[in-house]
Amino acid sequence: MVSLRSPSALPVVGVLVDGRTYRHLLYLLLAIPLGFLYSMLFSFGFVFGLLLSVVLVGFVVLLATLLGARIAAGFERWLADRLLGTDLERYDDVPADTDGAVAGVRKYVDAASTWRGVGFLLLKYFVTVLAFVPLVALAAGLPLVLAPLRYPYVANFGESNGEPVTWAIDTLPEALLAVLVGVVAVLVALHVTNLVAYVCRQMATALLGEPTGDGSGTVRESVADDGSDSATSDAGPSKTGDSAESDAPPTGDDAFIPADAVEPDSDAVEQNSDAVEQNSDAVEQNSDAVEQNSDAVEQNSDAVDRNSGDGPVRDDDRA
Repeated sequence: MVSLRSPSALPVVGVLVDGRTYRHLLYLLLAIPLGFLYSMLFSFGFVFGLLLSVVLVGFVVLLATLLGARIAAGFERWLADRLLGTDLERYDDVPADTDGAVAGVRKYVDAASTWRGVGFLLLKYFVTVLAFVPLVALAAGLPLVLAPLRYPYVANFGESNGEPVTWAIDTLPEALLAVLVGVVAVLVALHVTNLVAYVCRQMATALLGEPTGDGSGTVRESVADDGSDSATSDAGPSKTGDSAESDAPPTGDDAFIPADAVEPDSDAVEQNSDAVEQNSDAVEQNSDAVEQNSDAVEQNSDAVDRNSGDGPVRDDDRA
């Protein structure tokens, strides 16, 4: 039977056809501008808010920064659900009813979700730095994959000690070698992309919300875009003929039934006992009949003996 295995499940090269890989790549592409934006805005807000805290303006800046951090954390939670495959609900740690403006402001300051969101936004900057690694590898590997269509040309890999790092590809063997190098670079870049996305997914699960469903923190990663996994799981392996019969539970006389599972039938036992007693009575009656027959035989034997003792009948007596 042929196994309907999804191409995305193949080792090493499965990332090329896995739709999740490209969603992760999009997440890293968005992480670069968002990381720098969060770093500038919130660093500015907290620094100037603390410096101006001696006057009322500083507290307003700090409060606006915290509220902006909550809004940004909500956007990051939505982004993680769409691109990283998480299923998160926002923390329910902010009281709904408060009395007065001061209490309304304090509930956001006291909420742990506010500071968790701030922590995630600070870590987002390091994600931005890590996102450059697979993106640079892709930028270097993709042109090499197209080398047979472009040669002769010079591949540029940046600078080292002020000098450019280049590779002049002038012949077909060099172009084929460039394709091999480019494919390896692309595969490494995509695997690193999934690794960085996994780290971001764990950060989002820990800091941005509560996982729904079974609550185990697992993510609801969707299957590959070709839908072969869902078709296989829905249809399942087909069984016909002897294989289906072999999987069926044993029935009839061949089925094994534990002795403990059988409960004795008291009525049947009593009926069997009555039948045994009746059979015993019948045996006794048969024994009596045999004895009576034996007595009759003895009486017949005595009569025969008496008749033999009288002797034969003579002719004179007959006359």
